Amino acid sequence: MKSLVAASHGTDNLGGAKSISDLVKKVGKTLPDVKVLEAFVDVQEPDVPTTFSEAASFGVTDITIVPLLLATGFHVRQDIADAAFEFNETHAGTEVLISPALGPDVRMVEVLIQRLDELGATSVTAPDDLIVLAVAGSSDARAQAESELVKLMLEEGLTARNAIATNVELAFLSAAEPKLKDLIPRLKFQHPRKRVVISTYLLADGFFAGLTKKVGAHLASEPLLVEGAEPPQQLVDIIVDRFRAAINDGKTTGCLSGLRGELFVGCAAGCLVACR
Repeated sequence: MKSLVAASHGTDNLGGAKSISDLVKKVGKTLPDVKVLEAFVDVQEPDVPTTFSEAASFGVTDITIVPLLLATGFHVRQDIADAAFEFNETHAGTEVLISPALGPDVRMVEVLIQRLDELGATSVTAPDDLIVLAVAGSSDARAQAESELVKLMLEEGLTARNAIATNVELAFLSAAEPKLKDLIPRLKFQHPRKRVVISTYLLADGFFAGLTKKVGAHLASEPLLVEGAEPPQQLVDIIVDRFRAAINDGKTTGCLSGLRGELFVGCAAGCLVACR
């Protein structure tokens, strides 16, 4: 029996937590023959090791953890990788694989553009809008590079939608520069006749999503998941694709290869060296 462990960061925001739980439930309905379980790397319970043990109690021998994170940063390369190593070493006959994080993926960009449309930042308003992609941020340079790639993908998507070249600014809520709180007032000062619009690249409502509403932008979109709304099919498809690619094609992050003396040959996350 196979199991998919969907591991998100965790939040004390009840609406955000429910939105993520609804997403995981929808994935479970898409994979009826797979034991789909929810886990968290911080704030909420159960944590990842506890969820591995729960999966094993159901007779699962193949566990694939899909990080419900938008970049392959510290939580994937350390927290999740450590839990997978320990479980593999202490549970003979059970294998844990780790898929890449949810982003970057063009389907995430489709949802970002949908959220902008819902906000009123459309192709009609495009000439008067300055779009800022707001990302949580990471001290991991590789995660920052993934955020830069999402920015380029959003530019491409908006250019196609708007039928004119559209630039996007990238800003971080923590750990990296430029900070969103610094960039927004600067853009408003430099472009007094433009509307500054935040495209919120966060999975669900929570502390960081709240900050996007407080930095002074004219508009800020909702996160990828919206409380009370059906989880976007694009996110379900990404999770299912990450799971199937890991179990069928060996497309894992590389966190579990090249680290115990065996040859490292690269990974689906694009790393050229082993994670640790």
